[in-house]
Amino acid sequence: MTQLEQAQKGIISTQMKIVAEQEQLDPEFIRAGIAAGNIIIPANVNHNNFTPFGIGKGLRTKVNANLGTSSDYGTIKTELEKLKAAIEVGADTVMDLSTGGDIPAVRHAVMKASTIPVGTVPLYQASIKAIKESGAIVKMTADDIFSAIEDNAKDGVDFITVHCGVTRSAIARLKAQGRITDVVSRGGAFTVGWILHNEKENPLYEYYDRLLEIARQYDMTLSLGDGMRPGCLADATDHAQVEELLILGELVQRAWKAGVQVMVEGPGHVPLNQIETNVKLQKSICKGAPFYVLGPLVTDIGAGYDHITGAIGGAIAAMHGADFLCYVTPSEHLSLPDVEDVRQGVIASRIAGHAADIAKGVKGAIDWDIKMAKARKALDWEGQAKLTLTPEYSRKVHAKHTSGGEACSMCGDYCAMKVVGAYLGVTAPACQE
Repeated sequence: MTQLEQAQKGIISTQMKIVAEQEQLDPEFIRAGIAAGNIIIPANVNHNNFTPFGIGKGLRTKVNANLGTSSDYGTIKTELEKLKAAIEVGADTVMDLSTGGDIPAVRHAVMKASTIPVGTVPLYQASIKAIKESGAIVKMTADDIFSAIEDNAKDGVDFITVHCGVTRSAIARLKAQGRITDVVSRGGAFTVGWILHNEKENPLYEYYDRLLEIARQYDMTLSLGDGMRPGCLADATDHAQVEELLILGELVQRAWKAGVQVMVEGPGHVPLNQIETNVKLQKSICKGAPFYVLGPLVTDIGAGYDHITGAIGGAIAAMHGADFLCYVTPSEHLSLPDVEDVRQGVIASRIAGHAADIAKGVKGAIDWDIKMAKARKALDWEGQAKLTLTPEYSRKVHAKHTSGGEACSMCGDYCAMKVVGAYLGVTAPACQE
């Protein structure tokens, strides 16, 4: 039985117990959330030796890091280096989005090395194979798509992005209204091109039951992709985006009836004042299914710094109910991310998620900050370093300019807490460097 089916029958699985311990919550809370569809545990039955995580209502906001080769760059070695970096700085999941080289080989290597859940987009494998064998993505068949999905499922992939909501009706909306950036989702673009060329419905929508059968067999979570997500602020929350979301709302309920865990992906580029509306719209239409957002990026001018624009949007989205943040790296819109981009992207999204967890009152979230506040008051520099996301970097920055006293070089002899502590009769302990 899948996690969803077990939860619906009142069974608390091993994975549910693990997640409950991670989140400091009662296992029954996790079971009930999964049964209701507002919590998922991506954990393919064929994936061994990894730590499962829960994603959804009442849980810590999770962060995903994208890996993957392109047609221009990347090898198994580069992607394993990115995987290692992502895990080191606290990513909860990774997605292999490879479109270059031997895609199955890269996936196999990532699956073998990863200690956290792994996601993929099987359409990439099917599309690139069609180009190599037939000369064009549009010559891909429905069987090609489902064969790639089954390959990923058998390999133990825990969740897959599937662009089921990119339908003929959604494309009609897109064509009728016009957009500045049209379609920026790679999977969405492949699907739109296939539909228009073949004059047929999206196979992932038309044969959705076939997809559900595969997902249920392996307990592979479906991540319903947002192929019509806005690629700039001017396109946000338009008819095409909402049309796709309405379709995804229907597909969420069909997945639940089939015993399949599901989450829904969201935008994209969204102005600050539209983020709350986007989250609440998704939660309403998709009946509380976990929401997985890319960013969202709150301005279009942050190229080179989009880990910052994405973290701003991610914090607001998570505060209002988004459950899962897909990181954005500094090289978004500019280049394939390298190892340092991966690190910066994960760190920025983790900060965003944690800030939102405090605002939402997620259990234990504020405790971390209280420990840090006490270490700062005590001028305990090593204690502070250990409580940061990157202890070695914290130590390096602190040591950049030496100080003659216990305080750091920002204030030197005039550290506010030290001065006031002396007047209040509270003397800070010696620095524990």
